[in-house]
Amino acid sequence: MRLIHNMTTIAECPAPEHSPLGRVLKMAVIGGSGVGKTALVVRFLTRRFIGDYERNAGNLYSREVQVDGEQVTIQVQDTPGVEMTDNAVGLPDHVTCSVQWADAVVLVYSVTDRRSFDLIDQLHQLVDLLHLRRVDTQQGPSLAGTLGCSFYDVSSSEDYDQVHSAFHRLCCQLAKQQPAAPASSQNSATAVTEKRRSPLIPRPKSPNMQDLKRRFKQALSAKVRTVTSV
Repeated sequence: MRLIHNMTTIAECPAPEHSPLGRVLKMAVIGGSGVGKTALVVRFLTRRFIGDYERNAGNLYSREVQVDGEQVTIQVQDTPGVEMTDNAVGLPDHVTCSVQWADAVVLVYSVTDRRSFDLIDQLHQLVDLLHLRRVDTQQGPSLAGTLGCSFYDVSSSEDYDQVHSAFHRLCCQLAKQQPAAPASSQNSATAVTEKRRSPLIPRPKSPNMQDLKRRFKQALSAKVRTVTSV
C-alpha cells in the first residue's frame, strides 16, 4: 500500500488517464471552508486523524488499493473551501477544473456549521451543471470575441441577478446606439394623439317638418302685414 502526496493541483499537474497497474479512480472533495475536508481525506488514506491543518490550495493524493480483487489507483483531489456571497455560490477556476476532472465528487459539510450545510444543495446543482456541460468554459468567450459580441455565462435556474444583468446591459447598449427621436417629431406625435383623443363635433340636426311649417307661416304673415301697411 503506497500513499503519494502531490502538492500540485489538478490544473497544474493533470493525472494520467491510465495507470500501469490498472484503472484510475478520480475523486474531488469540495465543501465550505473549515468543514474538515483535508482531515477526512487524510483519515481515509492513512487512517490517521490530524485536527489542525493549514489552509491548502488544493492537494492531490494518490493511493493504490485492491477493489474487488483488482489493483486500482485512487486519486483524491482536496480543494480550498467554497464561500457563499449574497446567497450565491461561485466556484473558483481550480475547483471547477477539479470537479470536471473527477469521476466522483464528495460533498462535505460540518454538523456544527449550518451555513456549510445550506451550501451543499447549491454545490450539488453546480456539480450537475459542470458534468452536463458539453461546451468548454473557454469556447463561449472565444466565439464571442471572434463574432464581436458580448458574452455572459448564466443559468436561468440558478441566478436571477445574472440573467437580469445580461439583458439590462443589452438594453443599455441598444439605447446608446439608437438615436433619440427629434423634438419636432415628438411634438407632432403628441398633436396627432391629442387630435385623435378630442371629441367629435356634433353635426347640426336637420329641421323637422313642423319647424319648416312654422317658419313658412311666419314668413307669410310678415308679407301680409307689409302689404296691408302699404
